[in-house]
Amino acid sequence: MKPDAIIRGLLQLSTCDVSDALDRLKIRGAPLGILPLWEGCGRIAGPALTMKLVPGTSPSPVEGTLETIAAAQPGDILAIDHGGRLDANSWGGISAYCARRRDIAGVVIDGVSRDIEEMKAIGFPAYARGIIQQSVRGRCAFAGRGIEIRLAGIAVHPGDYLLADDNGLVVVPRQQVSEALRIAKECSEAERRVREEIDAGADPIEAHRRARYE
Repeated sequence: MKPDAIIRGLLQLSTCDVSDALDRLKIRGAPLGILPLWEGCGRIAGPALTMKLVPGTSPSPVEGTLETIAAAQPGDILAIDHGGRLDANSWGGISAYCARRRDIAGVVIDGVSRDIEEMKAIGFPAYARGIIQQSVRGRCAFAGRGIEIRLAGIAVHPGDYLLADDNGLVVVPRQQVSEALRIAKECSEAERRVREEIDAGADPIEAHRRARYE
C-alpha cells in the first residue's frame, strides 16, 4: 500500500481496533500511558521519525530536536524516547512551532511536555505521559535520530506507523501495516454488526458470538 493510503486507512480506525489487530498478529504495539495532552488534541497517523533523549547535558537536546525537525518529511510523526522521565521536559512551544511549519503531523513522547497552551493555539497534536513547567536545558542530552527507540517498552523503528487518539497510541511495524489494517477493519466491522443486532433486539451475547466467531 502507498503511504497516503495507509494513513487514510489508519485515520478511519481507532487505536482500539488497531490494538486488537496487533493482538491477533501477536505484535506488541500498544505503549501504555502515552495520552493526549488536552481535550480535542486531534487524532494523528503517520510514519515515525524517531529521536532519543538521555541523561546528561551534551549534545544539546534543543539543537538535536531542531535538527530532527529539519530532517522531517511532511506528515511524519516525531517519536521521542525519553525513557519515561517525568522530571525533565522533552518538548516545548518553539519545537512545536517549527514542527507545524514543517507540516509534521504531531509528536508522541515517552516523557513529559510543556507550553501546552502554545500547542493548542496552533493546533499541534501532542501525546505524552504528562505536563511539566521546567525547561529541557541542562537536564538531558540528545542521543540521536533515525534510530530504533522504545516508547513505554515498545520498539519503534524509523518509518513504523503510529496512530494516536483519545485512547492512546499504537505502533504498527511498517512491514505488517497492510495486514494489520485489514484485520483492524474486520474488528471494527464486527463491532458495528454487534451494535446493529442489539438495536434490532438481539441478545447481546448471541450477537457478539455471531459477529466474532462465525
